Amino acid sequence: MEEEEDEDDTFEDAVCSKTPARVNTPLSVITEAFENLADLLKPDISTDEDGLSLDAFCSACTHVSILFSCLGFAFKFAEMEYISKVKDLVEASKTLDTLQNILDLDVENATVKTPGSRSRNLRRVRQGLDLIRAIFEQFLMTDEYSLKDAATTAYTEVCAPFHTWAVRTAVYAGMYTLPTRDQLLLRLNETDQSVEKNMRRYMEASQPIIEYIDKLYIERNIKLDW
Repeated sequence: MEEEEDEDDTFEDAVCSKTPARVNTPLSVITEAFENLADLLKPDISTDEDGLSLDAFCSACTHVSILFSCLGFAFKFAEMEYISKVKDLVEASKTLDTLQNILDLDVENATVKTPGSRSRNLRRVRQGLDLIRAIFEQFLMTDEYSLKDAATTAYTEVCAPFHTWAVRTAVYAGMYTLPTRDQLLLRLNETDQSVEKNMRRYMEASQPIIEYIDKLYIERNIKLDW
C-alpha cells in the first residue's frame, strides 16, 4: 500500500508541474491591488469611522507608476509628479493611519492648498489614478484603439485644466511619441484579450476609490477645482 501511495503522489506532482503558472503582468498586478483596495470600501466593511487605510492606499498606488513609464516621454512630467507625491504619502503613512487624517490635519493647520501639503499631494495622486482610468476608457471606446487619441482626450479632460501652459504644451507635443498599440501591449506583456479585461478591471476598481477621495474633500467644504 505504501508503494502505491508513493506512486500516486508522484503522479499528482507530475500533473501539477505541467499546469501552467499564472502570469502576473504589470497591469494585472495593478488591477488586483485596486480591487483589494476597493473591497475595503464595500458596505459590509465600514470605513466611515476609521477611514481608508493610508498604508493600503499607498501600497496600491506605488504599482501605477509603471503605466506612466510605459507611455513614454509624453507623460514623463505626470510620472515624475505622481511618483514624488506617492512617496510623500508613503512617508505620511508612518505617522498617519488614514486618508481622513491627512485632510483633517491640513484643515486644522489651514494648509490644505499649500504647495507641498499632503492634502494637495493626495489630490494629485487621485488625479493620476483618474488619468489612467480615463486613458483606458478612451482606449477601449473604439475599434482602432488609438493610444494617441485616447491619451490626448483623457489628458484634456483630467489634467490639462490644472497644468500650466508650458506643461500642457510639452504634453501635447509629446503625444506624437506615444507607443503604438502593439508596442504598448508588448511593454505591458498583454494580449488583445487580456489587456481589455485588465483595463476594464482597473476602471471598475479605481472608480469608487476616486469618488471616495473626492467625497473626503467635499465633506470638508473643499472645492475640487484645483
